[in-house]
Amino acid sequence: MRDTISRSSTLRADPLADDTIARILGPWDKHGDNAAQWQAIATVNDQLSQWQSNGALPGWRAGAHVPPAIAAALEDYIQAGLRLPEWADPARIARAEALFMDMSMLSCTLLFCASLPECYVIPDLAGVLHAAGQLEQHTDYRIRSTAAMLFPVMMHGGLTDASGGGVAQTLKVRLIHATIRHLILRGNPSDAARPEAPAVVPPLPMVAEQLRSMQGTLYAHGWNVERDGLPCNQEELAYTLLTFSFVFLRALRKLGLGLPAEDEHAYLHAWNVVGHVLGIERSMMADTMEQAEALFNRMQASGRAHPFLPDSRPALGAALMQTMEKELPLRILKPFPVLLTRHLCGPAASRDLGLTQRVSLPSRALFAVAMGTIRLIDATARLFCPQFSLSRLVTRVVGYQFTVKLLMDQTRPLKLPAALLNQVDAVTSGWDEDRQAPRWVNALEARLTGRRKRLIPTGPQP
Repeated sequence: MRDTISRSSTLRADPLADDTIARILGPWDKHGDNAAQWQAIATVNDQLSQWQSNGALPGWRAGAHVPPAIAAALEDYIQAGLRLPEWADPARIARAEALFMDMSMLSCTLLFCASLPECYVIPDLAGVLHAAGQLEQHTDYRIRSTAAMLFPVMMHGGLTDASGGGVAQTLKVRLIHATIRHLILRGNPSDAARPEAPAVVPPLPMVAEQLRSMQGTLYAHGWNVERDGLPCNQEELAYTLLTFSFVFLRALRKLGLGLPAEDEHAYLHAWNVVGHVLGIERSMMADTMEQAEALFNRMQASGRAHPFLPDSRPALGAALMQTMEKELPLRILKPFPVLLTRHLCGPAASRDLGLTQRVSLPSRALFAVAMGTIRLIDATARLFCPQFSLSRLVTRVVGYQFTVKLLMDQTRPLKLPAALLNQVDAVTSGWDEDRQAPRWVNALEARLTGRRKRLIPTGPQP
């Protein structure tokens, strides 16, 4: 059993979003086909696609064809959730946006090799992903869905401008989390957390339709509330938030690219504002790297002390690594995602994710020489060229592969409204050159990536 504070946070979820979904779906018939609930979920998903920009949220109204009860629930949810907290600092948010964009393709490398791997370390959280089959069976979709929130949040004005899309995308994700909780528990999480509620939601027999549907799979999966707490609970949400803020900043430090304390605080602050919109309690957030490290370590220790069986983390880790490996052109480079993840996340997380397999000697030697000499070269070169960073160059080259082939491939674009996707295209197109690097470094990077044109092709697409 976890300590009292931690256990309490695993039995708290998100009352606003959970009550909204409960209003929309109503009670489930444990022995019926629940056609009304499945249709209601489809209606909600259709309405979510209309939340395209922050400016469209105030006064938003559901379509005339939407049942009044569903329309009222969604409209109330938006009006209650769209406001930023009183403590939000626009100047800090703007600074965080600038930092993310300055990191450009490096940001994508850290997303793939630091933030996402750490996200799958907590057994309960990995258990929810496994139940949905999202990462093992649809890895690139899961990655691209994460980026579909990351980019709108961190682009200029994503949280603060009417033309931005960060608040709109975050409110979508918040409601999706509530739907996942509701499906797994077959009811409102607040009811499942009551002492008198059954400790276990039993699994149901799977039918052919459910096997083809993520929603049906979640509904039939079953859940042990007493042992595992609520799915997507406050602790798991707060931990995930730290993977996109603290883990990102920690990875920069490990690469020798650490930011000044003021910039780190600004980055943490921006993601705390995201956390507020996402329904995370203020008490579950950290304002400094020291606070974030302590909170992150406590949550990981708590998660590791509370196994979730079967342990799906190695399968999730393998799926993520294999997705990245496929995008690297040379055989000697294909183990680099595993090696870089080990370096950025550390031995404990690597063991949790099963990333301890033997790597070929040439790949290990190349990686070790690179990581061992990069800092020395950087320190020496910066005496003569202050803007030079081999570490930044190498991680940008790796990030280019992931940005182009996984995130911005025109044959499978990010699932975003067209106007917002065009904004992301425009931003990432500017990433083909590192504004902090000398011209000759950019020329070297272009040669290493084989890039001769803009990062994102323009014009008609097939």
